[in-house]
Amino acid sequence: MAKRWTIDQINAMDRDAFVAALGFLFEGTPWIAAETWAARPFNSVETLHRALCATMHAADEGRQLALVRAHPVLVGQAALAGTLSRESTGEQAAAGLDSGRLSAADVREFMANNAAYRERFGFPFIICAREHTKRSILDGFASRLDNSREGELATALGEVENIAWYRLSDVVARDEGKAR
Repeated sequence: MAKRWTIDQINAMDRDAFVAALGFLFEGTPWIAAETWAARPFNSVETLHRALCATMHAADEGRQLALVRAHPVLVGQAALAGTLSRESTGEQAAAGLDSGRLSAADVREFMANNAAYRERFGFPFIICAREHTKRSILDGFASRLDNSREGELATALGEVENIAWYRLSDVVARDEGKAR
């Protein structure tokens, strides 16, 4: 498990340390942490999360698309080859998407859904796997394929927020009694 920080330790970090500690939260896009650093101090992990997400939402569409495209494909080649990040591996496993629990038919179904989704929207299907099961993720493909591209980008960014929340909660101690 990664080191756990307190919010006071996060607030005391210089920019490089802040990015080193939190740059992984938004898959492959440390610029979100880098651009949020100046908003310190944060009074809670929740306000830190809101600030990080505000940075993401303030970005132009090109940067948002690059962020979404940086996420791995669910049950994709990286997952099957075992080359996902530690975080993504754990998140997919939490939803039952690890190779030990997937049949060949499951893998084919995910590959077909991933291909249809990417063809329709031009970016990978993003869902917060920690909040889902294999079945609910497959149902998500079906329900979201009818979205507009604009609506689906907004949905994907909302899922990225949820993923970042869980990752942040894993590394920054949360003040008890506060809700996000």
